[in-house]
Amino acid sequence: MPGTDVSVVICVYTEDRWQDILAAVDSVRVQSLPAVETLLVVDHNPALLDRLREEYGGRGGGPVPRIMPNAGPQGLSAGKNTGIAAARGSVIAFLDDDAVAEEDWLRHMADAYSDPQVMAVGGRTVPAWASGRRPAWFPAEFDWVVGCAYKGMPPGRTPVRNVLGGNASFRRTAFDAVGGFAVGIGRDGDKHPLGCEETELCIRLTQAVPDAVLLLDHHAVIHHKVPPVRERFAYFRRRTYAEGLSKAQVTRHVGVRKGLESERRYTTHVLPAGVVRGVRDCLLGQRGGAGRAAAIVVGVSSAALGYLVGVIRARRGRSASWVVETPARTGTRPPAPVPAGERPPVGHPAT
Repeated sequence: MPGTDVSVVICVYTEDRWQDILAAVDSVRVQSLPAVETLLVVDHNPALLDRLREEYGGRGGGPVPRIMPNAGPQGLSAGKNTGIAAARGSVIAFLDDDAVAEEDWLRHMADAYSDPQVMAVGGRTVPAWASGRRPAWFPAEFDWVVGCAYKGMPPGRTPVRNVLGGNASFRRTAFDAVGGFAVGIGRDGDKHPLGCEETELCIRLTQAVPDAVLLLDHHAVIHHKVPPVRERFAYFRRRTYAEGLSKAQVTRHVGVRKGLESERRYTTHVLPAGVVRGVRDCLLGQRGGAGRAAAIVVGVSSAALGYLVGVIRARRGRSASWVVETPARTGTRPPAPVPAGERPPVGHPAT
């Protein structure tokens, strides 16, 4: 759309995803609405950084990505903040390093920004199962476990509380208003399958800019690879527990009402309906019905346990500390820190 120049940030951390990274970059290169640039942010992996620079250093046939190291502490949030600081676009989109975008992905996102109140737009993330099909026991209501859109999300182009981080975009002015992603929350490679950094940012954004509109557009589609390890029940249980821990961190800083606003409807309407469908399918002799119903119960219980543990840790002062970085454009003077109050303390990424 005229006047909407989009920078795409892809955060990468491991050579194990080499082919996935190349595929993600290629999917951005062929967008029907070209990105103004693609930025690859490498998370404290010098070997991967060198390999990417060698790969794209002599390439022709289209724009090549800008490659840079994460300028902050290890983790996805600091990597995103590095990309924000370096990006030139008025809109900054984020794509997972193990996902490929459909060719109209950016066009659908950019179209929504014709409304000046729209501050963020997310898309629909479809799972690409390594086994070729969804495990029979895996409930679609829990596709967020593998970073994808889940059953119960609204269709069409709809206002939402928060977008999902691996398929999302924000106006640059959103980061000017509230700073960047909180460091100390979210993923740190494969070590800790935490999340919610985008949830916390979106809540902070709507608190600071009350008339801000955040949208989900299910036409902006990416396909997210689900490796074999994430198709296993052990990962499902571990990830749902980690989500509970993450939600406890978020509610500690933004309040329980906003922090669990969407989760209330999800747990009281979407999940019970999923259990009923699973039981019904079981009674009808359909494969996986009992497993899906049981997985929903286990997933809810595991997330609730993680949340309880997170709350107890916070009360005892043992929860992980985290700060909100204010990404400054590369080559510019960093803005003054936001005064600390009920929000986390504010710092600046290393340059």
